[in-house]
Amino acid sequence: MLPHRLQSALSDLDRLGLRRCRRVLDGVQGVRVTLDGREYLSFSSNDYLGLAGHPDIAMAARAAVAEFGVGAGAAHLLTGHHRLHHELESELAGLVGLPAALLFSSGYMANLGVVQALLDRHGEVFEDRLNHASLVDAALLSRAKLSRYPHLDLAALERQLANSAARTKLIATDTVFSMDGDQACVAELLVLAERYDAWLYLDDAHGFGVLESLAPSPSPLPPRLIYMATLGKAVGVSGAFVAGSGELIEWLVNKARTYVYTTAQPPLLAAAVRASLKLQAAEPWRRRHLIDLVGRLRAGMADLPWALFDSATPIQPLLVGDAQAALALAEGLRQRGILIPAIRPPTVPAGTARLRISLSASHSFEDVETLLASLRALAAS
Repeated sequence: MLPHRLQSALSDLDRLGLRRCRRVLDGVQGVRVTLDGREYLSFSSNDYLGLAGHPDIAMAARAAVAEFGVGAGAAHLLTGHHRLHHELESELAGLVGLPAALLFSSGYMANLGVVQALLDRHGEVFEDRLNHASLVDAALLSRAKLSRYPHLDLAALERQLANSAARTKLIATDTVFSMDGDQACVAELLVLAERYDAWLYLDDAHGFGVLESLAPSPSPLPPRLIYMATLGKAVGVSGAFVAGSGELIEWLVNKARTYVYTTAQPPLLAAAVRASLKLQAAEPWRRRHLIDLVGRLRAGMADLPWALFDSATPIQPLLVGDAQAALALAEGLRQRGILIPAIRPPTVPAGTARLRISLSASHSFEDVETLLASLRALAAS
């Protein structure tokens, strides 16, 4: 797009209620935040276990900085692969029950790297229609054929697999869908992957640390399974990892371009992640409280005019429909000191704009009641 057309295009975004803007956070991430100088009760973050601002994690990061410095200084295949990275990879692999794991700088980079390392123009990627954008981009950049099936429609997926003559097949899906909050059926997907000799790639960005996404799966887990999770959501730090067979991880070390051609993350982040994992193991109440909060919110929404999506996860989308109406509802809550993002096209389909309520273990039942009271007031106004 030429520069002189940008202003007109931005005006079109304004007219449609689709222009995004950034707010500036000051202070620690949490359920109470200061944005652009004003304090809010926030239901806007992916900090599901309330660990992003935990002092024990900050202390682990400070100790690592004091001993190892800040930057990694090089890519993993040069001199950037620190002992802290190596130890964390082993811990993460054991945690999810797979032989090996590999750290990436983000979930987006992990998805791009894995799919491009495994497929070329002779392959085919089968994706749920509501997959995260990074999985769609990964398939497109791999040059493989991209076939998308209706959301959670495994019968349609099986028809696509049966009709495919691709040399390499890969089924890719979110485990928890970030805008709807529902979940893929991992066990049934594994059956299809086995039946049609396909890889199964699970993007568990919103499930890791909160749900046991691999629990329904057979044990030991099959070598065709590839598991990706991020470390900036429930873990509260940054980065991502991919876990799978030893041969898969060795191939990615050599062929995943987003791993090979980028500087390693600072070792201090690996230390922070390990501190977070220790806290999660020691404090199971965080997950239990989160489940209780979901139940309290859903029960309290029964008499309101907006419908919650069918979700048992901390992601509780509130369907509004029109993009401008979703913005207006979000603004009404903001004026009452409550922050919830309005999710609009193209992130979600036209006509399904919503408020994406994200719960955290740091929320109290009183916080949920405050939100419900504000929604009731707005519904009555």
